[in-house]
Amino acid sequence: MKTTEMNDQLLNLTQELRRGALPLAVLSMLRENKYGYALITDLDSRGIEIDQGTLYPMLRRLESQGLLQSSWIIEGTRPRRYYQVSAEGIQVLEALSAEWRSLNMVMENLLGAQPVNDGGKNESD
Repeated sequence: MKTTEMNDQLLNLTQELRRGALPLAVLSMLRENKYGYALITDLDSRGIEIDQGTLYPMLRRLESQGLLQSSWIIEGTRPRRYYQVSAEGIQVLEALSAEWRSLNMVMENLLGAQPVNDGGKNESD
């Protein structure tokens, strides 16, 4: 596989891996009332980049699922929609957190148990 193809494939797989973790990250950050841009900034400061085109549809979806609640608050001259995890969302957050920790332990065991090989070759080749 060419280096550019491998880099593209790695980028796509990395984005897919991160995309799966975003709802958990968003729910965990919304224990406090936050508006979208503040959430983007807070996530970014913790190493998770998310753009508005990804975040806002996710916020609407999580709210429609009953996991978030929102309210409009006027600050200065413009209204901002604030989001916070709902009671049901807290239960889901706790369950997802436990699942994440369990999966992380399994993955750490898998990754630690297998030495990284040299390009897919093993000693029997």
